[in-house]
Amino acid sequence: MSETTPLLETNGNGADAPVAEETFREHVFEFLEARTPAGRVYERFTMFLIVINVFSFILATLFVEGYNEDYSKGEGICQQWCDTLWFGNNDDNYLSVLNIGSTSVLEIFTVVVFSIDYLCRIWTADLESSDYAGIWGRIKYLPTFYSVVDLASTLPFYVDSFALPNTDLAASQFLRMFRLFRMMRVEGRYDTALTMFDDVLYEQKDILGTALFVGVTTWIAVSSLYYLVERRSNDMIYCGAAPDYCGDPDEIDVSLCEIDAWGITDCSAAGCPPTDEYAEPCYNLYKSIPMASYYALLNLFGEFPLIDQHSVAGMVVGTIVAIVAVAVFALPAGIIGNGFEDLIERRRAAEAEATNGDDDGPRRETHITEGFVADASTTAGSIYNFMFARTTQAAEYFDDFINFLVVGAALTFMLDTVSEIESGAAHVAFDIFELFAVTIFTVEYILRIYSIKQDPKYAGLGGRVKFMWTFLMIVDLLTVAPFWIEIGITGQVVTPTTDTGNLGSTLVKTLRLLRLLRFEKYTHAFRSFDDVISDNIDVLAVTGFTAMLVWVFFAAILYFTERDNPDEEMAANYNNVPNAMWMTLLNLTGESPLAQYSVWGKIITGVLGLFATGLFGIPIGVLGAGFEEVVAEENEDDEDELNAEELARDATADGSNSVEKACYLFVNGAGSKAGQYFEIFIYILILLSIAVGIWQTVDGHEDDFGSLEWFSIVVFTIEFLIRFIGAPADPLFGGPESNGLFTRIRFIFSFYSIIDLFAILPFYYAIAFPAADETADLLRLGRLIRLLRLDKYVPSISLIDDVVRLKQKSLVVAGYAAGTLWILFSGLIYLTEHTDDVNEIDNVPLYGCYGNCTMEDRFQDYFDSWVYTGVHLTGDYPITTYTWPAKFVNFFMVIAAVGVVSVPSGLIANGFVTIVDSKTKAKSGEVVGGKAGDDWYEVRRRELATVDPPLSRWGPTMDKLQNEVNEYLNGSEDENGDVSWTPFARFSRIFIFTVIILNVVAVLVESVPEVDRAVGNQPGNFFDTFEFFSVVVFATEYALRLFCAPKNRNALYSSFIYATTFFGIVDFLSTAPWFIEQALIHSGVISEGGDSVMVFRVFRVFRVLQLEDFVVAFSMLDNVFRASKDVFKATGLLAVIIWVGCAALFYIFEENNPNWRSCDSSVPAHTEDPDFPGCYDFPSTSACNEVYDGLCEQKAFTNIPNALYFTAVFLGGEWGVIDFTWPGRFVCLFLCVAGIGLYAIPIGTLFDSFGAILGMGGDDEEEEDDEEK
Repeated sequence: MSETTPLLETNGNGADAPVAEETFREHVFEFLEARTPAGRVYERFTMFLIVINVFSFILATLFVEGYNEDYSKGEGICQQWCDTLWFGNNDDNYLSVLNIGSTSVLEIFTVVVFSIDYLCRIWTADLESSDYAGIWGRIKYLPTFYSVVDLASTLPFYVDSFALPNTDLAASQFLRMFRLFRMMRVEGRYDTALTMFDDVLYEQKDILGTALFVGVTTWIAVSSLYYLVERRSNDMIYCGAAPDYCGDPDEIDVSLCEIDAWGITDCSAAGCPPTDEYAEPCYNLYKSIPMASYYALLNLFGEFPLIDQHSVAGMVVGTIVAIVAVAVFALPAGIIGNGFEDLIERRRAAEAEATNGDDDGPRRETHITEGFVADASTTAGSIYNFMFARTTQAAEYFDDFINFLVVGAALTFMLDTVSEIESGAAHVAFDIFELFAVTIFTVEYILRIYSIKQDPKYAGLGGRVKFMWTFLMIVDLLTVAPFWIEIGITGQVVTPTTDTGNLGSTLVKTLRLLRLLRFEKYTHAFRSFDDVISDNIDVLAVTGFTAMLVWVFFAAILYFTERDNPDEEMAANYNNVPNAMWMTLLNLTGESPLAQYSVWGKIITGVLGLFATGLFGIPIGVLGAGFEEVVAEENEDDEDELNAEELARDATADGSNSVEKACYLFVNGAGSKAGQYFEIFIYILILLSIAVGIWQTVDGHEDDFGSLEWFSIVVFTIEFLIRFIGAPADPLFGGPESNGLFTRIRFIFSFYSIIDLFAILPFYYAIAFPAADETADLLRLGRLIRLLRLDKYVPSISLIDDVVRLKQKSLVVAGYAAGTLWILFSGLIYLTEHTDDVNEIDNVPLYGCYGNCTMEDRFQDYFDSWVYTGVHLTGDYPITTYTWPAKFVNFFMVIAAVGVVSVPSGLIANGFVTIVDSKTKAKSGEVVGGKAGDDWYEVRRRELATVDPPLSRWGPTMDKLQNEVNEYLNGSEDENGDVSWTPFARFSRIFIFTVIILNVVAVLVESVPEVDRAVGNQPGNFFDTFEFFSVVVFATEYALRLFCAPKNRNALYSSFIYATTFFGIVDFLSTAPWFIEQALIHSGVISEGGDSVMVFRVFRVFRVLQLEDFVVAFSMLDNVFRASKDVFKATGLLAVIIWVGCAALFYIFEENNPNWRSCDSSVPAHTEDPDFPGCYDFPSTSACNEVYDGLCEQKAFTNIPNALYFTAVFLGGEWGVIDFTWPGRFVCLFLCVAGIGLYAIPIGTLFDSFGAILGMGGDDEEEEDDEEK
């Protein structure tokens, strides 16, 4: 019997044949859906085939001729057979006889399998859903997600092979990556990985729209500011993509280039003139707002790849961006991330409820029987009790001795890598100690195996084998076995020199660091990882698959967009997919070490930063947050710290006389109005003196405001003397039985007194010893220490002790885990990089390299690696040119360690918020019916809810007109608070909205030099006409809003109130620059069409804020500050102290670091002749300029304002420069360990408050829900 075509099948009365056919189709469908044994085998086979295809594509990019010279055709490790079987790069391989272009056996086989699979799925589509029945049903099936994926996996092959066999469609190779999406058929949770994203967007759509408005507005504003300050900067001229006739791009002297009135760069004087083919071979990176927007976007991600190229004005903008704008811009990504976490938590809770809360997750047990003591009458029993049960004091001492050897062995390894230790005796001592320690470790290891048979869990030979496979025993074996193997091979035990050049010996010694995991038995930190993974296995599976998919997919896209980038550095980092995966991994962790992408590359990396980074960070965040949660649960906070009572400021100690009491109350702002004014005066004077101290570090301004410094020192001295006199009345020092002399001595050695003395004495020291130039830095530091005096008025630094005690238990556990990972990864990075003489870096003369430097000059010893690894563990990668083994180490550092290492700083930050909240909760109150952050405006607006607007003194006609205008502009509000507009009013709103958007677009387009030149600056040009039209529209709207304000409750029925609200100010500023511009033009101050006019025109971009009338966001900023004022006040001061203090230290330590110095090409880099020193041989840049006048330049930390800019960027987690002096390295590590976390508290508080006020919810909402319950 003949078959009936399924696509033409009808529902008529069928014979026996269709029934048999239907049974066969059902069998095929069950097979494809893996519901039969054979189907499940086929499913695993297709998964394997997909993985092989993806790996084949990735590896094939290593052998593409023209991009990877080491692996080009006919050379390297892969010949024609590899290309024929696996890669299909070359059209002349052994399959060329097929005449279908370049292909491979793997590709043909895969396409055949997937094509048959696809046809069978179309054939059985109606069995999946009745919607796909018949011809039209099959057509509806074609655009479904999996159908499109299947087509993208196979169709390009047929196009390449048969339609266009003689063309090289490289992009079709990329489409093979879509086969990854086929893996989502395997398990429903993989499908969930993408559908969750849709759920999050749907649930957060309302608040996400508001946050996106905030983010986009911030982005446009920052881009415009950068454009204004950098468009004329020669330092921002980029020649990296210049054509060959310009020579080496790095050798082009951009200081010789000229930027014309339109913003077009001409580098003819630098040897790179424009031609018909290359109209602008070199160009300013900020020559238009659209171009500036990409680099502004990177800054808003927290990345500053051009950190040392900005002008002074650009540094000011960059500082503002690093401090404030980054947090505001992070709102959209934060909402998506929070949405994912909330969704995951809800699904987990639902699963737990479905299983009645049963937790069957595995928990790691201790490796020995708890509390077991062996029979001491046997030798094995005695050894067991000594090694495991530790039943005697001697056993405790031995355990401490082993701990000492563990730490000692780690330290001797670290010190043995230091090349500066040239003493042979020292290296002999290191080796002897190592031999002794390893011998003890070996004996201990053998005795543990011998005696473990006493434990019931490990009885017999099988028990011993099981014990040997426990985690800590494997660690012990790895720390001793390689040592004895090396001795057996080399025969060397003790050597008088360091042998770090021997990779095998260094590996053996590095493994010794694993012994630090021995301390795990005291903290159980790493044991918690098993709990975290088991508790979050479903989330990690979903998000981990998504992260992997995003990583590989975007790496493949960037490989195709950037491998032909004219910038050699960019092309070298994307010449194959493995390299692209390394850079994309950094992009997905929030890093942007490179910036000169192609147009498509900029779009893709922008998408990565906006969305994909949040998705990729979820599994990392889950591990980190899970670890923090486990640590916090197992180590409760010391709640007693929250109940500590503070002494009242106006209380005085008994036993003091009236003068002492008066002095004490006066300087503490109590007892009189004069005291309060004096306290405010001191506060202001401290800030002014600090600002002067910072300003005086700028060259040429050393003596500015000298009289103010004199005045402030006199005032601070008088204040100190008054405090000294009033010390007996201070409850902290005095008492009923206290002696005045001893009370004052205690005061002198108190924290605040020492701060006062450090702020005063350097000034008098400089006067007493004016010839001592080295006191200048001490004097500046003394001025800045005055910041700490503000802690008297706003406690911040003094809270650190409270925070540490509150989180002491958790910090010990988390600190051990973070510290151990830091030490281990430092060793691995050192192992893989200390012999790297291939990857080139900039000159590092401070480290002894003056030219042709490589990574081994950075990683000379373990301690160097320790610093760079510490920076990487904050999530930042200023160094990317690693060897492949080091890249693998960094991969695991990113995936597993970054989240864990951030836990201690997170605990400290959480402790600060907890302490501050507990100290201010009793003082805070709530407004009935209000929200967090409400002030007088919100209160008054609620009071007017039932109050009619006042009548106009001009009579009922004016009342009627004002009401009509108000209804037209602001709509009418019903009893439910819903606002409605008339059709004409709605049309007007759409019109105003359109004009606002067109104004922003006009500013962006006009900033493009080519467009601006084409339009011209003649009066009456298109942009001028459109601007005049816009001003008329906005000015009319502003006038009408002022007119109807007495009838508008949002203006509190007052035109003045409207004019001073956010909306009124924005409406005013939308037209004011135009009127100012016209006034200046007609008065002759500026010329029409001149460069100064562009400043006024660019400020039109801020009209985007008028959209606030449609999407409320920025007008809530004052509420945000009020809602978080308590935490912000305390931690904000702390952040300022960290920022300014670390900037001052960086300036002092790094001002003359030769690593930041550059000289003219006529100045030699280094010479051995002391009479003719080179650029890097001078102790300071100023000394260099004394010999080579004006030819030496310091790039970073030239003064404290400059250091403040760099430090602000550092505190955002971005290390744009990294090769510090050792004192600078310690400041760097302080910021990595604690500073960044503490600095982020006020910004994070603002973020949380902004989100809460906008409706994001979070912890506060959860607390409220708990209280309601």
